[in-house]
Amino acid sequence: MAPKSNHSSRNGSPLRPAFAGTSSYTPDTMSVADELHPVIHAGRVALVTGAASGIGRAAAIEFAKLGLKVAIADISEDALTEVGKTLSAIVGEPNVLVVPTDVSKLDQVRALRDRVYEAWGEVAVLMNNAGIGLKGTSWEGLDNWHKIFEVNVFGVINVQHTFVPSMLHQENPAMVITTGSKQGITNPPGNAAYNASKAAVKSLTEGLAHELRERSGSNMTAHLFIPGWTFTSLTSPTPSNPSTKPAGAWTPEETVLYMLDKVRSTGDFYILVPDNETKREVDQLRIMWGAADVAEGRPALSRWDANWKALYEEYVREGLAQLE
Repeated sequence: MAPKSNHSSRNGSPLRPAFAGTSSYTPDTMSVADELHPVIHAGRVALVTGAASGIGRAAAIEFAKLGLKVAIADISEDALTEVGKTLSAIVGEPNVLVVPTDVSKLDQVRALRDRVYEAWGEVAVLMNNAGIGLKGTSWEGLDNWHKIFEVNVFGVINVQHTFVPSMLHQENPAMVITTGSKQGITNPPGNAAYNASKAAVKSLTEGLAHELRERSGSNMTAHLFIPGWTFTSLTSPTPSNPSTKPAGAWTPEETVLYMLDKVRSTGDFYILVPDNETKREVDQLRIMWGAADVAEGRPALSRWDANWKALYEEYVREGLAQLE
């Protein structure tokens, strides 16, 4: 179908059945018990930034359900404390660390690392998730551009540079899961600042994955978590973004369960998450169309160009028809 006029990356598209996930998953390639997954299993340590709400909160809860010790960090101290209480009820207070942290401040990130390693001596799962969704256009909102990059880009860099060197020297396998966005790949018009920040996150995480893969004896992996339309507090309610979850969106819990399912079963680097409005095949076609803009010398963001609209729609229809 044609892109909507609001230039959202969540346009109408063929419906996908809701994901029927559970809090536990047994990879087909494993013959041992689920809890013995080499990284995500009971007794190991997960650290989640941006854990006070949304996807970060949901991820911390799922890690706790799986029996991991969980450290949570966020700038929103009161909300983070409440999440800590929820986690303590699941996995026990001694297995929870609540560390208010502004990831854009390197000294605070280093203090977070020290707290976690002093308490538990390792980080098995680093979920580099903290992010903000302010708006900045190509020539307006300069203050927001700085704020977005301080958190979404340099926050990721601060966490990565602080924790990865310590994780590299751990005896047991570990992983980094960094939260990106489809907007950092398809680049829909409307919020150039956010898109650019998430494009940078994609590039940073790809580089990390390669360097870890090429490192002799490395027992670490990196994964780019690319949520679908997820209803969180990142965006404030508006007439086009209501305060109740739209039918097309997934909950943070559904999104996190899908991510964990893929990380644990396939070990994929790109965790491209669908939702109830956009199925994976449509995302793939959108991504391939955008890449072809460069390869074929088309106008920038031709998917939203009036002269290319009909060709884009035909491309999607033909692509989906070939899959039927």
